[in-house]
Amino acid sequence: MGFNPFWEIREEEKMKCHKCNMEMMYTKDIEFNGYSIDSWKCGCGEIYFNPEQAQKVLLLNKLKKEEFKVKLGKIRSNLILRLPKDVESALNLRKGEKVILKVQDHGLKVSII
Repeated sequence: MGFNPFWEIREEEKMKCHKCNMEMMYTKDIEFNGYSIDSWKCGCGEIYFNPEQAQKVLLLNKLKKEEFKVKLGKIRSNLILRLPKDVESALNLRKGEKVILKVQDHGLKVSII
């Protein structure tokens, strides 16, 4: 869980609790489905998660359950691995970004730096 692919929300954004109508406190690192994301927390116990970050967590958890058959391409003498758009989006991968590729006994392991 060290990798956090989410963008930040600003602390100055105010939010009122819909349950008790009190101002909520901005907090970081609240647990949501195995990831730490930003949220607003109220004294009454109500928690509102950052919707963009929560959506990414849900997508990541969905993608973890899937297996992908991807196509290898070729540019000059190099093979390229084509990733599905959902994987690219969920992990905030960009063209030119470096990853670690490790050859294992029965396959490859790709890790984000």
